[in-house]
Order: sequence, then C-alpha cells, then structure tokens
Amino acid sequence: METIGEKIAEIRKRKGLTQEQLAEEAKINLRTLQRIENGETEPRGNTLRALCTILEINIEDVLDYGKVEDTGFLVGFQLSALSFVAIPLGNLIVPLILWLTKKDKIILLDKQGAGLLNFQLLWTVLFYVSIFILIFFAIGIKISLLLLLGLYVGNVIFIIVTSILVGKGKLKNYYPGLISIIK
Repeated sequence: METIGEKIAEIRKRKGLTQEQLAEEAKINLRTLQRIENGETEPRGNTLRALCTILEINIEDVLDYGKVEDTGFLVGFQLSALSFVAIPLGNLIVPLILWLTKKDKIILLDKQGAGLLNFQLLWTVLFYVSIFILIFFAIGIKISLLLLLGLYVGNVIFIIVTSILVGKGKLKNYYPGLISIIK
C-alpha cells in the first residue's frame, strides 16, 4: 500500500510539478516536502490541506482512514453485476448494496463502484429501451432480438473481463462509461 508521501509525489509528478514548485505554492519548506515524499514524516493539518489544495485533490484521496486492500472483494463486486441474469435490475441493486456498505472500508471500491454502477445504469437503459422498441414498434423482430442478445452477451463479457482485470490489479480507477450520474 502506498504511503501518503508516495501518493503526493505521484500526483505531483502527474501534474507536472517539481518539488520546488509545489513547496513554493503550498508555502512550505522544500525539505519538509522532501521528508513527506520520502516517508520520513507525515503531513499534518495545514500542510496537508495546502498540498491537497495545490494538487487539486481531496484530503480523502491521500488518506485512506483505515481502508484495507481487498482484491477478492473487488473481483466479487465486479461479478455481482452478473446478478441481472437471475434478478431483474440485479446488475444495479446488488452492486449498489455492496458499494454503499463497503465503499468506506475497501481501497478503490469507491471509484470502481461508481464506475460500475454508471456503466450498468447505461446498459440497463439501453436494454429496456430496446425491449420497448421491440414490443411497441415491432420494427424488425430479428434485428431487435439480435440487439437484445448483443447487449445481454456484451454485458456478460464486459463484466467477466473487468473482473479479470481487477483481479490482476490492472483496473484501478477507470471504468468506461458514457454517463457519470453516480460520483
């Protein structure tokens, strides 16, 4: 697990700032920043707040408040979206319950959960709109059935692939989605 200093250094580098620039903008001593990034000390109060303000991040992004790494839970969480196979809207309900109960306890679950739920929300809307079109417009039954089958199978494949990526540690904070209702 990364230390606070490692997280700050990583974000600083991603933003293209040097240690000198960050220290100057945060109005802290350069040596203090170096000690923080090297893990020799942890930033406190105003120092942490100033660093987070300059880096444009929330304090919670660098502090995990007792969160634990649990890759097994993250994989299970991703797979919970498959519950739509047995339960209508299960791809939303089951992950939502898991996300709400554990997002403050497991590292990465907050962002992955929001991403998964946004993607599943989009998929659900597309799936039910397709059913509506099939029932009420009867526009090309074969085409509508192929679209439904494609959406269904595509979601199953996507869930399995993302679960594998999470298990291998390759899916951290990114989850593709065209909408972002849940943050």
